[in-house]
Amino acid sequence: MAFIWIIPAILLIGTFRSSRGTREQLFWKWFQENEAKLFNFESDQERIFHQLLAQLHKVNPSLTFEFGPKTNGKREFIISADGIKTAFPSVEALYAAAPNLPRWQFIKFRPRRAPFDISYGDVLIKADLVRVSLEAAGSKANLIIYLPGYSDSERRNYMAAAFLFLDQALGEYDVETYIDQIAVKATDESPHSSYSLQQLPSAFDRLLRKQ
Repeated sequence: MAFIWIIPAILLIGTFRSSRGTREQLFWKWFQENEAKLFNFESDQERIFHQLLAQLHKVNPSLTFEFGPKTNGKREFIISADGIKTAFPSVEALYAAAPNLPRWQFIKFRPRRAPFDISYGDVLIKADLVRVSLEAAGSKANLIIYLPGYSDSERRNYMAAAFLFLDQALGEYDVETYIDQIAVKATDESPHSSYSLQQLPSAFDRLLRKQ
């Protein structure tokens, strides 16, 4: 099973240029100087992640990251706005400034991936049991996500899990750009016309005529 390491972030916006280069250039200079330990971060994960997040926050404190597993001598490094749309330009700028490093694949925004189970707070949700219904809202879509075990008393945790599932199925960029409203209900309320998380990407793209 492949693992993804995810780090949360906080909000702030800003850019600057110093005599040594832009924030983006300075980040990638640090990244290259520490490339070996970043590639093998498991040897000292907590300290390395703390240092990396501190460097990312010099670019924009909304930014966060994910690492993919080592695959055929390479590793993914995902630059994310943590779902904060105002930080999208910072993701784009940092990605555009990325160097060409043979062992790395740099990716902007959390990409679509096969959905996996999510544990959030006291809530554990099986991805295979999640259903989603879609409705056009102009150039965007409204979604209702049906989660097993949903209760109003745990609404905050279930809503957070819903956004994580959507990031998995549709990717961070599409969730923040093409979704208008999101509601959460219990699975037993889902209509027959609803979709599984595996079916959602193609249904979503058809609805918005993205394919």
